[in-house]
Amino acid sequence: MGKIAFVFPGQGAQAVGMGKDVYDAKPKSREVFEEGDKVLGFALSQLVFTGPESELKQTVNTQPALLTTSVAYYRAMLDMGVKPDYVAGHSLGEYSALVVAGVLSYSDAVRLVRLRGQFMEEAVPEGQGAMAAVLGADREALNELCRLITAESGLVELANINCPGQIVVSGSEAGVSAVVQRVKEAGGKRAIPLEVSGPFHSSLMKSAADRLAVELQQVTLNKPAVPVVMNVTAAPVTDPEEIRELLVRQVYSPVLWHDSVDYLIANGVDTIVEIGSGSVLTGLVRKIDKGLKLININSLESTQAAW
Repeated sequence: MGKIAFVFPGQGAQAVGMGKDVYDAKPKSREVFEEGDKVLGFALSQLVFTGPESELKQTVNTQPALLTTSVAYYRAMLDMGVKPDYVAGHSLGEYSALVVAGVLSYSDAVRLVRLRGQFMEEAVPEGQGAMAAVLGADREALNELCRLITAESGLVELANINCPGQIVVSGSEAGVSAVVQRVKEAGGKRAIPLEVSGPFHSSLMKSAADRLAVELQQVTLNKPAVPVVMNVTAAPVTDPEEIRELLVRQVYSPVLWHDSVDYLIANGVDTIVEIGSGSVLTGLVRKIDKGLKLININSLESTQAAW
């Protein structure tokens, strides 16, 4: 029998109303939202359930909202008795994975990601940073283009290595715009500017990472009960101090999602369960390997029907 990996989505998967079904039906899930409200000191649950969407999509709110929703769906499926062999998360989703693996308590994680979102929003003045998804490009060729444009126009770097033919670049507004223009001129590929509040996973986020490092030092990290495949290394890390360091580096380093899924496959995983709002990661994984069994846990019904 093959192995199972639980994976958790990051920013962009949010939707008003997510998690309301398990909040209403599952006491363990309701407790997650109630704890989040208490730790953060405001009604996060009401923002998640009723919006407005404009507030939910603010990074400082999106990050704790998605973490809380993922953990709530995970707790709703606990009585199914299915345990993962690995866990992983995309960017912010890494914190959900760490909660499930027992590395972080939920209360510490929700406080940290609220601050993480704040620090990331404040790292670069609005309008000075940007991100774009590049479709159809080779990783090495795009990386070389980014190096050339950084020297000519402004900083731009690979930010998310998502799946074959989908790579996100991040950096200065001038640098990202130059990549979009070059890709357009080259033909055969597409570059789509993203609606984001900052140049995430680029070296412009180092000030946010420095601030997060201070907060992470105040938190206890435990040895994971389940191997966590980390974004920065695309490999499992078991030492809590190394995890602490990688969470800091993750803020300004590329998310190696494609590499992480390749690692899972190479180590016997044949079933990937995405837990949380939406199905973004399921779509990416399908483009990496169509032969995997994919399961979404993003509704009350799906928590009961998956197995």
